Amino acid sequence: MRKLAVGYFRRERKYIGTYLGCVGIFCAVLFLYNESLEGIRYAAVLAGLLLVGVLLVDFIRYVRRFEQLSYATAALPYELGEFPDALEGMEEQYQKNLLDLYLHCDELESNMRIGRQDMLDYYSLWAHQIKTPIAAMRLLIQTWEGRERKSEEEEFLRNLKMELFKTEQYVEMVLSYLRMEDMSSDLVLQWYSLDEIVRQAVKKYSTLFIMKKLPLEYRKCEEMVLTDEKWLVFVIEQLLSNALKYTTEGKITIYREEGEYGRLVIEDTGIGIQEEDLPRIFEKGFTGYNGRQDKKSTGIGLYLCKSICDKLNHGIAVESEVGRGSRVYLSLKRRNLDVD
Repeated sequence: MRKLAVGYFRRERKYIGTYLGCVGIFCAVLFLYNESLEGIRYAAVLAGLLLVGVLLVDFIRYVRRFEQLSYATAALPYELGEFPDALEGMEEQYQKNLLDLYLHCDELESNMRIGRQDMLDYYSLWAHQIKTPIAAMRLLIQTWEGRERKSEEEEFLRNLKMELFKTEQYVEMVLSYLRMEDMSSDLVLQWYSLDEIVRQAVKKYSTLFIMKKLPLEYRKCEEMVLTDEKWLVFVIEQLLSNALKYTTEGKITIYREEGEYGRLVIEDTGIGIQEEDLPRIFEKGFTGYNGRQDKKSTGIGLYLCKSICDKLNHGIAVESEVGRGSRVYLSLKRRNLDVD
């Protein structure tokens, strides 16, 4: 209110000054014509009271107009309320300009929303349609597996299966990225067995473990977690995919830390992550040193994991040492949430 009053008097100072100047001139003229000081003083007091009364009434109207204007613009940029009646041409022009600007921004936002939805629909359709030739290729591979093959053909078939599996994972990543826009409406929060969730992800990548001849050490996780099964399985799959991609020898280990709030740990003996890259690994599109060397990294996998964990209210953190491997920690305990 103090700032409002200061702003009001700054705006009206020239009119107040003019009025006081005129009163002063009249008082001076009356004094020069030898009018009584009592009469001059009385006239000055009346003029002052009139000024205070007019200013008070005008200030109240000013405050009301300010509140109405604040209410009209409070919901911007989503909604524009009704402006107070303009008192002068300049104010009316300002209101017209603001209304035109709001309508223009609303039109731009609507066009962007429609364009984005069209793009999402197109890529969703593409991702679903590409599953058909992938399934056909898998059937052809299965048919080929039933025949006798030479050793070089065996190696070729193994590589073909691995590349086809990677293609499927990229398609799943695209679909998950697109669905993440409306992830909140897709969540189904329930109590699930962590052991069953981990086993789903491991089963999906079992073929890749066999192809790469990498052992997996899994220590059963006897715990119930409040989460969304589909999205948490996707996160663990992405973390396993990264571990398999950058691990050529040693093993991958999945276990739960000791303690009531023990985190799920996915540990590998891969090439590790550069120390300077660690703070940025969850950024969208960041591939880091390993990604630049590999030239096949998208920089989307860990970004998706972090985004999904944030929406599930799960924590995710990474520790890594070059040449010794990495550990990914998933904190699955949710607090301050009641679900029947």
